[in-house]
Amino acid sequence: MDNLYRTIDLFAGIGGIRLGFEKAFKNEVTTVFASEWDVFAQKTYKANFKDEFEIAGDITKINENDIPDFDICLAGFPCQAFSMAGAKKGFDDNYKGLCRGTLFLDVARICEKHNPKVIFCENVKGLVIHDKGRTLQIIKKTFADLGYKVFTNNDKTLNSKDFGVPQNRERIYIVAFRNDIAPKDFIFPQKTDDTKTIKDIMEADQVSVKYYLSTTYMETLRRHKARHQAKGNGFGYEIRPLDGIAGTIVCGGMGRERNLIIDDRLTDFTPITHIKGEVNREGIRKMTPREWARLQGFPDTYKLPLADVHLYKQLGNSVTVPVIEAIAKNIKEVLDNV
Repeated sequence: MDNLYRTIDLFAGIGGIRLGFEKAFKNEVTTVFASEWDVFAQKTYKANFKDEFEIAGDITKINENDIPDFDICLAGFPCQAFSMAGAKKGFDDNYKGLCRGTLFLDVARICEKHNPKVIFCENVKGLVIHDKGRTLQIIKKTFADLGYKVFTNNDKTLNSKDFGVPQNRERIYIVAFRNDIAPKDFIFPQKTDDTKTIKDIMEADQVSVKYYLSTTYMETLRRHKARHQAKGNGFGYEIRPLDGIAGTIVCGGMGRERNLIIDDRLTDFTPITHIKGEVNREGIRKMTPREWARLQGFPDTYKLPLADVHLYKQLGNSVTVPVIEAIAKNIKEVLDNV
């Protein structure tokens, strides 16, 4: 059997799923196609993966016949439709009578044409309860109708904090094996390491003053939190203890402010950006993009070439690499025994 598995990377983002599979499969995997519509994510992807092909853009405009044959489909299809934080619209109708209006259908369309050995998808934990479970059932039925045995971890979400990174991030994974090679059962990985804390991912050296919040901004955050607390809401900034773990990093809204830390190593409080007030003397700062990358399990060799605003969005949208690697190892074990 050819020991080189060909993968395609759909909704590739900055390549977190691909990286996890490359770590698990080592030199037995090669990526033959990648698609990502966000041009800034494409730039980060290209800085880290040297491919002979160009990254394709909008997957809805790509003909499945133009995609090379592949063995494993990697698809972190956008979770906005299913997210608890989103509008929870999900499917409003259906594929071949089942679902319409979602990018998940492009995964189905491409896999129907190419009939790969494995389909791997990642999504938010809200997928399990979305539309009373109907959304996940439709996804599973769609793959089953295409000739796949589908396994999900919906009875136990996998949490990043159990896989060597200090971040509370629960996700659902879908692993579908083609019926002719499907195992009787597929076991999702158990925890590998739940000992890491924020201290383990902090920058070794003093970070730029630009990451430290201004006194005026801190006052705004405190007022905002007090307003919400008065209404009985839990919204607002959070300062995370260094011997604890981060909350889920997200790309929008209060993403950075929910994961503030106290770092008292700053020696020069002169602002280098335009701020109101002055730099706070309590040591309160945002985590840096590199720290966020470590929260997602990206190695320090992974290049972060863009401005912070793009990197926070990309990393908040990404997957946790060690979780993907752990699942991919179990997938490889099945394939090696076929």
